[in-house]
Amino acid sequence: MGTGLKKHILCLWMLVCSCLLHTAGMSAQNDVQFTQYWAVPAYYNPGATGEIDFVRIRGGARLQWVGIENAPRSFLAAADMPVKIGKKRIGVGVNMSQESLGLFSNMLVNLQGSYKMKFLKGTLSVGVQGGYYNTTFKGSEVYIPEGDDYHQPVDEAIPTQDVTGSSFDLSAGIWYSHKYFTLGVSGLHLLQPTVRLESEGTESAEVSQYETVLKRSLYFTASGNIGLKNTLFELQPSMMVKTDFDNFGAEVTMRAMYNKFLSFGIGYRYKDAVCAMVAAEFKNFFIGYSYDYPTSAISKASSGSHEVVIGYKVKLDFSGKNKNKHRSIRIM
Repeated sequence: MGTGLKKHILCLWMLVCSCLLHTAGMSAQNDVQFTQYWAVPAYYNPGATGEIDFVRIRGGARLQWVGIENAPRSFLAAADMPVKIGKKRIGVGVNMSQESLGLFSNMLVNLQGSYKMKFLKGTLSVGVQGGYYNTTFKGSEVYIPEGDDYHQPVDEAIPTQDVTGSSFDLSAGIWYSHKYFTLGVSGLHLLQPTVRLESEGTESAEVSQYETVLKRSLYFTASGNIGLKNTLFELQPSMMVKTDFDNFGAEVTMRAMYNKFLSFGIGYRYKDAVCAMVAAEFKNFFIGYSYDYPTSAISKASSGSHEVVIGYKVKLDFSGKNKNKHRSIRIM
């Protein structure tokens, strides 16, 4: 990769990030928000499944806005791998996310598949995923204070018992992977399912009036890999832009990796937080940690957010030859 091309890629990335951050606003948290979004690409885009010749397993946990009671807590487990059928290559994956936000608890389980084809000097992948979405509201824990002019002791719009509901979810994405960069566009929750919340074991009209909507969302992601001449360092810029068509959000990250082992970087989420992160990869293991410090007024109540992502990958052999031949136990 020539020095001139490296400079053009880096300058273009900085220009695009600058434009997006000046035109974007904050988004609602429809999906689990990960500062290390670059470490779990298939969660945001099913087209990213089977991107590398490994079985890739990742898990993550995030404690958001530490110090605030009932602040969001998120968990993610994901796995994906490529599969070769004849001369065709597809990707398959599965992921499960769970998040608690106040009295709400949301869970989403997805099965993913992608079809891959050579395009220019990279690989173009088109992916889809079908999922099961479940949400629960703990109405039994609702507390409405009495004795002032701002609250009513009874609000018919708020359930006073625990209610839950579920729905089918559908998403799709396009992913382009090149030796030096990746680009992805995905639409999550395309059907924008409306979930009717009911108390367990009842179907009364009084309870089934409660509803919640999983809003349709659009994601754009990009990342680069720029080797620095005569060093063991690589610069790895990345960005994510998201919208649910009412609100917008954007975040940018710049990481430096040393000797394909240790990486560290900084990030910025528009009108939300500045981030610091460190990660290490060793013998197919991955571990990453990030810390977010809020730049909004929420910093008066919270010391920040903590996030950990861990993973493991197993190499796959598509050569058709078994390099690990063993005798049958029957002839030993």
